[in-house]
Amino acid sequence: MSRTVLVVRLDNAGDVLLQGPLVRAVAASAERVVFLAGPAGAEAAALLPGVDEVWTWRCPWIDATPSPVDAADIAALTDRMRALAPDEALISTSFHQSPLPLALVLRTAGVPRISAISVDYPGSLLDVRHHVDDDLPEPERALSLARAAGFELPPRDDGLLAVRRPLPPIDHEPGYVVVHPGASVPARAWPADRFAEAVEALSDEGHRVLVTGGPGERALTAAVAGTRGVDLGGATSLPEMAAVLDGAAAVVVGNTGPAHLAAAVGTPVVSLFSPVVPAERWAPYGVSTVLLGDQSAPCRNTRARECPVPGHPCLTSVTAQDVVAAVGKICTVQPVAAVRIDVAPGAVATEVR
Repeated sequence: MSRTVLVVRLDNAGDVLLQGPLVRAVAASAERVVFLAGPAGAEAAALLPGVDEVWTWRCPWIDATPSPVDAADIAALTDRMRALAPDEALISTSFHQSPLPLALVLRTAGVPRISAISVDYPGSLLDVRHHVDDDLPEPERALSLARAAGFELPPRDDGLLAVRRPLPPIDHEPGYVVVHPGASVPARAWPADRFAEAVEALSDEGHRVLVTGGPGERALTAAVAGTRGVDLGGATSLPEMAAVLDGAAAVVVGNTGPAHLAAAVGTPVVSLFSPVVPAERWAPYGVSTVLLGDQSAPCRNTRARECPVPGHPCLTSVTAQDVVAAVGKICTVQPVAAVRIDVAPGAVATEVR
């Protein structure tokens, strides 16, 4: 049995939530799981069942607004890792990120076994160099790394996303619709005026609508909620947000962290999904989902942060009535064990040194 295992994911909250199955697989045979997260993902890491401790570090080669590489900062991280002395580490990354810089730091700190997905030759930096088809849904991609490293989900674990329970109490009777208008990447955002129209249209259909957002999105949520929705912008911690989503009949949200948080509490999602990244990897996992947006738009697979196409047609083609129809559809669908978009099956290979 591995005594202390370090799990690493250094980007956003949604990315961290998608590591849930990997974490539970590791926790099934480890005595202690320490999760190293970036500042944007640390609160999400604390929500994952199986995590015993969360460490936070801002990574200059992964953070979206990176600071310059600081030798003293790298040395301090190395010292912390040497003191932690994990028996092994799993470095989880997105397909466009490299695990090798951090693998070098961990190796320098004396970590004896390191596993990661890497298309680049790792030399002696990795003990398990895993290869995986990039069209796998992100939770399955991450779980495949855990399995390559020798960790399996415990019996009766369904491999879906999950959060720690019980969640905090909230003051809203379940059965409402949550509308979350914010997005960390502008190219993935439906226009605010469309969200406001959707709140009006959903209210006209008899739905109670709660509008959620972070502390920096209060002006947005107030404008979207108008006089018909309940504005919760900046009013919830991440566990409280999970509780709000848990009580919803459906969540209307773009491709951003709360979509994955909704999936982690088992709530159906109406996903306003810009195709700048592929839906087969990043759509809400394991819950009933209606995908809205032109998935064949010219911005497809560009990974653009700002929309490269005038008028943002992939999402502006979606109307408030489309959202109302999707909510009506998804609220009548029975829960599913898992949802996957059909893609060509890809070979998975693992190299163990």
